[in-house]
Amino acid sequence: MAVGGDHGGGARRRGCGGCSKGDFFPEESFSSWEAYARALRSTGPRLADRLTARSLDATELHQVRARSGADMKRDLNWWDLAWFGIGAVIGAGIFVLTGQEAKNAVGPAVVLSYVVSGVSAMLSVFCYTEFAVEIPVAGGSFAYLRVELGDFMAFVAAGNILLEYCISGAAVARAWTSYFATLLNRHPNDFRIHAASLSADYSRLDPIAVVVIALVCAFAVLSTKGSSRFNYVLSIVHVAVILFIIVAGLTKADAANMRDFMPYGPRGVFAASAVLFFAYVGFDAVSTMAEETRNPARDIPIGLVGAMTLTTALYCVLAVTLCLMQPYGSIDPDAPFSVAFADRGMDWAKYIVAFGALKGMTTVLLVSAVGQARYLTHIARTHMMPPWLAKVHPRTGTPVNATVVMLVATAIVAFFTDLNILSNLLSISTLFIFMLVAVALLVRRYYVSGETTAADRNKLAACIAAILATSVATATYWGLNRGGWVPYAVTVPAWLAATACLWAFVPQARAPKLWGVPLVPWLPSASIAINIFLLGSIDSKSFMRFGIWTAALLVYYLFVGLHASYDTAKALAAEASAGEVEDGDAKPTATPM
Repeated sequence: MAVGGDHGGGARRRGCGGCSKGDFFPEESFSSWEAYARALRSTGPRLADRLTARSLDATELHQVRARSGADMKRDLNWWDLAWFGIGAVIGAGIFVLTGQEAKNAVGPAVVLSYVVSGVSAMLSVFCYTEFAVEIPVAGGSFAYLRVELGDFMAFVAAGNILLEYCISGAAVARAWTSYFATLLNRHPNDFRIHAASLSADYSRLDPIAVVVIALVCAFAVLSTKGSSRFNYVLSIVHVAVILFIIVAGLTKADAANMRDFMPYGPRGVFAASAVLFFAYVGFDAVSTMAEETRNPARDIPIGLVGAMTLTTALYCVLAVTLCLMQPYGSIDPDAPFSVAFADRGMDWAKYIVAFGALKGMTTVLLVSAVGQARYLTHIARTHMMPPWLAKVHPRTGTPVNATVVMLVATAIVAFFTDLNILSNLLSISTLFIFMLVAVALLVRRYYVSGETTAADRNKLAACIAAILATSVATATYWGLNRGGWVPYAVTVPAWLAATACLWAFVPQARAPKLWGVPLVPWLPSASIAINIFLLGSIDSKSFMRFGIWTAALLVYYLFVGLHASYDTAKALAAEASAGEVEDGDAKPTATPM
C-alpha cells in the first residue's frame, strides 16, 4: 500500500520543485479514479471506523512524527517559551480592543473583563501544559484530541484553529499598517491602494501587510531558535514600552474617572470578556513548540504559566491606567492610548505607543507563523492534509512548506479584507477548541482503554455529559437575556453536582507522569464552564461563520481527508506491532468510552 510517501526523497526536495502526485495523494484510495470511486462507496464504514479510532501517545511521538522525514531541532528552553508566550499574546488586542470595549460595552470595569478572560485562559493553559508535557509533538491540540477524542473531532477542531490563526494574523497585519501610519503622522489609507471596483469592505488593498507577512515568513522558515532570539528581543522592548505607558499614564491619572465603574452592569463585563479573550489568543501556539523543547517537563510549565501570569497582570494594569487617564465615554476606540496621551498634553507619547504596538504586533505575527505551521505539519503527518505539507527541511529543521502555505493564505486575506470584517470573525473557534481540550483532559485522567471498567466508563460519560449540558444551559439563558436568577439557581448547582459526582464516584485511571493539572476534575470542569459561558456572549454572526466553515471542513473530510487518513492508519496497522496500532477496527479497545 503506497502510504506515507518517500521520507528520504521527499525531505530532500526544495519547495515543490520535482513534486509528483505521490507527494500530495500517495494513498491507495487516490491511485486511480476507480479506486477513488470504491473509496467513496465505503464512506459510511470508513467514517464509523474513524469516529471510534483513537491514536496513542507513542504513535504520535514516534510513527506520526517520523512522517516528516527530518526531525525538528530541539533548541528551545523555558526562557524561549516564556518570551514566545508573551510575544504571542501581547499584540493588537490590548492596544485596540481595550478602548473599544471600555467605551462601548463595559466602562472602567474593563479590568474585570480582563480578569475573567485571563482566568479562562489560565485554566486552558493548565490543560494544554499537561498535554504538551506528556505528548511533546508539533500538533498541539490536534494531537491531544486525536489521542483522547479521536480522529474526526481532532480534524474539526484543528480546521477551526487554523482558520482562527489565518484570520487573526491578517487582522494583526492590517493593524500593523495602521500603527505604522500613526508613527509617520499619516492616515492608514495613504498606504493602501483603493480598488473602486471591489466591495467597500474589500477595496482597500494593503501591500504593507503583505510585505510584513513575507518578512515574518522568512524568519519563521530559517530557524526556530533564531526566531526565538528575535522574538524575545522585540518582546523585551515591547514590555519596556508597556511599562512606560503605565508609569507615564498614571502621572496623569484622575480617580474621578472611575466613579461610574460598571455603567453597563455585569452583562457588559461578560460580553466584553468574550471579545477581549482575543487579547489572550496565541499561547496555544507555544504548545506546538513542545517537539523543539529540550526538557518539556520543566520548560513548558514554567514558560507557559509564567507568560500567562505576566500577561494578565500587564493587561489589567494597562486597562486601569487607560480608564484613569480619561472618562470612558471620551476614550477613542481606534487608538485609545495615543489619543489619551494627546488629550492629557503628552502628544509626543503617541509615537512611543505606536512604536510599542508595532513591536508587539510583529512578535504576534512571528509566533503565530511558527505555531500555525506546526499545527498544519502534524495534520499533514496523519494524511488528513497532503503529506507534502508535513516535510521538515533537513538543514533548517523547520516545516518550510507548511509555513509558506499558511502565510500565503494569511497574506491574501490581509491584502483585501478590512480590519473590522476580520475582527468580527474572531474568538469563537478558540473558545471551542479550549473547551474540547479540557474535555479531553478529563477523558485522559479518568479513562484508559482496557483498564477502566464499563461501569466507570459509563459514569464518566454521564458526568461529562452533565457538565456540558449544565454549562450550555447557563450560557444559553445568559445569551437570551431574559433576566431573573432562578434558572442560574438550577444550572450552576447542577454543574457543581456533576463535577462533584465525577470527583467522588469515578476513580482516576491515569496519573500524570511528569506534570499534571492540579485539582482535577474541578479546574478542567471550570474551564469547560467558563469557555462555554463566554461562547454564549458571542454574536450570532460569529456562530454562522463557525457553522459555515465547519460544514466546509466536513465536505473536505468526507471526500478527501477521511480516505487518506483511513488508508494511512490501515498501512500503519499492518506494519506496527499490536501495541502500536492506530486503527479503530483492529483495536476496538482503543475506542473512546
